[in-house]
Amino acid sequence: MMTSSKIRFVTDSTCDIPPSLIAQYEIGVVPCYVNIGDKSYVDNGVELVREDFYRDMPTFEPKATTAAPPPAVAERIIRETFEGADHLFVICVSSKLSAVYNSMRLAISGLPEDRVTLIDSGMTTMGMGWQVLIGAETAAETGDVGAVKDAIARVQAHGKLFAGLNTLEYLRASGRVSWAAASIGTLLQIKPIVTVVDGEVVSAGRVRTFNRVIDQLAELVREQGPLDRLAVLHTMNEQGVQALLDRLDDILPADVLISTVTPVVGTHVGPGALAVAPLSKSWRN
Repeated sequence: MMTSSKIRFVTDSTCDIPPSLIAQYEIGVVPCYVNIGDKSYVDNGVELVREDFYRDMPTFEPKATTAAPPPAVAERIIRETFEGADHLFVICVSSKLSAVYNSMRLAISGLPEDRVTLIDSGMTTMGMGWQVLIGAETAAETGDVGAVKDAIARVQAHGKLFAGLNTLEYLRASGRVSWAAASIGTLLQIKPIVTVVDGEVVSAGRVRTFNRVIDQLAELVREQGPLDRLAVLHTMNEQGVQALLDRLDDILPADVLISTVTPVVGTHVGPGALAVAPLSKSWRN
């Protein structure tokens, strides 16, 4: 399927949109970078194999870090995607979580302002991915820039993201929580549950076992009401994915997407994590 009326989309590699859908909608993806030791790897699904990354992650010393793409890299992909397009949407990870937004802003500076829309998703992984995909679907259905903007805004208002972590160790190292809180959690073997609110990672609870993490994630999904779509994401925790799907069997929508989290996001949550990005039917109203 081609996007209609030459409306095209660019996002960044934190989106976790499956490659088949990236290809279907011809979405340009600007890669972030993962630094392991003295080497920097492009987060493009080629230089870092996700299964290998999460298997080896506990051995990294110092821990892996991440970096936003240089504006020149973003500009090249943006210009390639924009070529022949009437309008370009650039949708990126929350500006409060990454410098990607600034790289994208600089990268589009040479393009006609009235033909480019830069959107801070206020999200990451498939919390952002649904904005991109529904934007692309709307473009294919309507070919109307205004309709695309409206659809993305509604998805942004109604989409949620929740994650249960196997350990606080990597979140602590990322600087996303205070050192004191993370240290206490590690000592007590607490499993944190986090969400994204106003573009920032905040606590949504803490439990003692990962089985309770799955229970809590299922409850949070149910609280969203009838589901239009659901993404289940993990850092090599297929068993957790299946257990969660079993708990939600009676309310699963037709569109359920399962994906392994990209290393640039996984760096901050660690191996064994499980996340959900539910989108309720209310976004259509």
